[in-house]
Amino acid sequence: MATDDQLSRLISELCSRLVALLNRAPALPPAGAPPAPRRRLPRRMSPAGFASLLLGASLALMLCGSVTFVIGFMLMPWVIGLVMVLYFAGILSNLSAGGRAFLFPNSCPSIPKEMSGSLLSKLPSS
Repeated sequence: MATDDQLSRLISELCSRLVALLNRAPALPPAGAPPAPRRRLPRRMSPAGFASLLLGASLALMLCGSVTFVIGFMLMPWVIGLVMVLYFAGILSNLSAGGRAFLFPNSCPSIPKEMSGSLLSKLPSS
């Protein structure tokens, strides 16, 4: 439990530092107003605070990357299965007419009577 309290305290401090940084940003002047003279803001952040800010940003990036990796790892079998199903459907759709007639006998149209004879007998003689 001590590590949970320490972690929550660290996250709270990190968030408060981030809000303080965002509140220090100057507001934009209204459109058409002359630019205000630039003034130097006093330096209020310590090196340890800046280091903790960078540590928090890197920790957030690592956690988001890990979560993304886990989601992708869990979805990969579904993606591979879908690719295999679509690949199999593509093979079935590209079969020749004989293959389709063998797999789906009721869906083939009947052969017309004039085509049932030998093709060689229908060729014009030279």
